[in-house]
Amino acid sequence: MSTGGNIPVLVLKEGTGRTTGRDAQKNNIMAAKIVAEAVKTTLGPCGMDKMLVTSMGDVSITNDGATIMKELDVQHPAAKMLVEVAKAQDNEVGDGTTTAVVLAGELLSKAESLLDKNVHPTVIIEGFKKASEKAQEILEKIAIPVSISDDKTLRDVAITSLSSKAINVAENHFAKLIVDAVKQVAEKIDGKYKADIDLIKVVKKHGKSLDETELVKGMVIDKEVASSQMPKFVEDAKIALLNEKLEIEKTEFDAKINIESPDQMQLFLDEEERMLKGMVAAVTKSGANVVFCEKGIDDMALHFLAKGGVMVIKSVSSGDMEKLARATGGEILGSVKDLTASVLGKAKKVEEVKIGDDKLIYVRECKNPKAVTIVIRGASSHLLDEAERSLHDGLCVVRNVVEDGKIVAGGGAPEAELAKNLRKYAVKVGGREQLAVEAYAEAVEAIPLTLAENAGLDPIDIMVALRSEHEKPDHKYFGIEVTTGKIRNMLDLLVLEPLRVKQQVIKSATEAANMILKIDDLISIKGGGKMPPMPPGGMGGMGGMGGMGGMPY
Repeated sequence: MSTGGNIPVLVLKEGTGRTTGRDAQKNNIMAAKIVAEAVKTTLGPCGMDKMLVTSMGDVSITNDGATIMKELDVQHPAAKMLVEVAKAQDNEVGDGTTTAVVLAGELLSKAESLLDKNVHPTVIIEGFKKASEKAQEILEKIAIPVSISDDKTLRDVAITSLSSKAINVAENHFAKLIVDAVKQVAEKIDGKYKADIDLIKVVKKHGKSLDETELVKGMVIDKEVASSQMPKFVEDAKIALLNEKLEIEKTEFDAKINIESPDQMQLFLDEEERMLKGMVAAVTKSGANVVFCEKGIDDMALHFLAKGGVMVIKSVSSGDMEKLARATGGEILGSVKDLTASVLGKAKKVEEVKIGDDKLIYVRECKNPKAVTIVIRGASSHLLDEAERSLHDGLCVVRNVVEDGKIVAGGGAPEAELAKNLRKYAVKVGGREQLAVEAYAEAVEAIPLTLAENAGLDPIDIMVALRSEHEKPDHKYFGIEVTTGKIRNMLDLLVLEPLRVKQQVIKSATEAANMILKIDDLISIKGGGKMPPMPPGGMGGMGGMGGMGGMPY
């Protein structure tokens, strides 16, 4: 075989696209920057909202970074990494998603300038790593300890999170509910508090206003009483939680019952009735006057329970059953035979409440519930959805402060302090990495800069003023008051954020930026021009040529 210079050597499949070196890096950085630009305007209390319309015509209006990222159908692989950043931030700490994405975009933007000056990506990555480790140290130093009993500070943290959301009109009311709910489910384990916010159920109901959102110290279940003959209101409820069908079980195998006379038929029916009565007797004997059952209940059993004045709710989801057990202090039982007074849950009252066209079961005023419910009310479904997202962020930030016991100031103050200290640190690092650390400091400053831009302030004036304030001793908590455009102490203005959110922002953004910078080759593997296999029924099965959208022509 001749190896002349004009013979093409095909290594990759025909139709495969490939971008290498600087082109690949530029391409990836550009994609990530575009995604960051998309959410940049939503940052802060003066941030704008986005209206997202799906292909089905469903509309959601939000400024929640994680939601926007989820809804955006991003195609570019590097841009998808930023979507992952938002997801990681949301899952880990529940807030700061927009900040993380904006910071990752800025880090890549600054890295691009360094790449243009022929600084090697490895040097930049190493510099970014050192800067992020130093940033974590600085954040730990400027953090302020908070106690779980400090309700006021916890509320201020919740208000700071809610102030940038669409429900800020009712932020004080929501902040109070959030703090009460998180403190209710928090438990002390090995000297540290743990608050599982999955134990706070959120129910959305259309109607009334946001101010009439309430916290129920117990559970709200989207079901109604199983029979119209049963009481709709029970005081001093003793609650049985069952994970068993109150029905006559059909045999597992094929069985035949030969009934040869009407007497035998009657005996058969009487026996069924006796068995059901036995189950009902076990319930009433335990003293239970409310039954929540995960499975189905026979109509005849319902009839006997109604006669005994027992309220029954059937087909309750397993998640709700677990929360009911946590709220009422009862045990979920696999058989009615095990029912005794000691395993029953307790609540002050259980009632069926009609809201609009829906009926809900409220289990109220449990003694020390470790699961609670927040019922959100609002004028429109869009508002309810946004309120739920905002509530989630608020619950997460208060949970973070309760668990860690540390906060930092908001309003761009920690970022300005980080930038100042990182510039000093860069000189110690020296070499080419110094450039990367300085670039990192500039990227971090983009957060207060964006806050100022979104508030309609002059970003350059604000940055000059912010830097000069942070040069003064003991001015590390000074940030931007977006309403007036002044640089003020954020602790005085009660703009507070959890330390965990800021730390995670630094981690998520740095990891994403470094991962994208490490890529120098983008190979997209196509189908190679082959026809895909025909579906059954020939071309007709593909809906004509319309089904060939994915085929290369």
